[in-house]
Amino acid sequence: MPTLSEAESKQLVARHGIPVTAEAVVASAEEAVAAAEGIGFPVVVKLCGPAVAHKTERGLVKLGLRDGAAVAAGAAELLAAARPEDGDVGLLVGEMVSGARELIAGFVRDDEFGPCVMLGIGGVLAEALGDVAFRLAPLEPVDADDLVDELSNQALLGPVRGEPPVDRAALAGILLGLAAAGEHDERIRSIDLNPLIVAGGVPRAVDALVEIDG
Repeated sequence: MPTLSEAESKQLVARHGIPVTAEAVVASAEEAVAAAEGIGFPVVVKLCGPAVAHKTERGLVKLGLRDGAAVAAGAAELLAAARPEDGDVGLLVGEMVSGARELIAGFVRDDEFGPCVMLGIGGVLAEALGDVAFRLAPLEPVDADDLVDELSNQALLGPVRGEPPVDRAALAGILLGLAAAGEHDERIRSIDLNPLIVAGGVPRAVDALVEIDG
């Protein structure tokens, strides 16, 4: 099934009020350095394109780059790692966001149940906890609030390691945005926001993947 690039996916969800990281798509190592200087260090640089999948597994993500030299070297390495099957590629330069907690959220147009919105605990705890909740779309605000309340590990939404509690209204807003995106465009088969990193209590999508009907 065709997918949008990470940059295109983030642009789509951002149009529905979902907070994403500041970023730019560029074509060369030199442009990557200029973009990083505009965004502010540290940054993350990724190889980006509609056909580029499994970025982490292939080593196509460079995290925590703290100066122009590191960005230039990382960008050159990423471009050199592109394969013919990746098609047209660019470099996605984005702000580096760190937080003690990761969540996952998404939308899927299920063949049996229809459109659904999902929220779960992400990161290293995702497989161990298996803490995921679903709601049929479209969502009303009360449905989004209930979806947040359905997570079993509510303590992870409270204060953690000196960080404030998760902004539950912002999290519910992300769920409503996912439902609205699916309702707005019936070509969308799924949206995957993984991870949502919680920094300062606020969840933001640092990666996104949208699948569409061909």
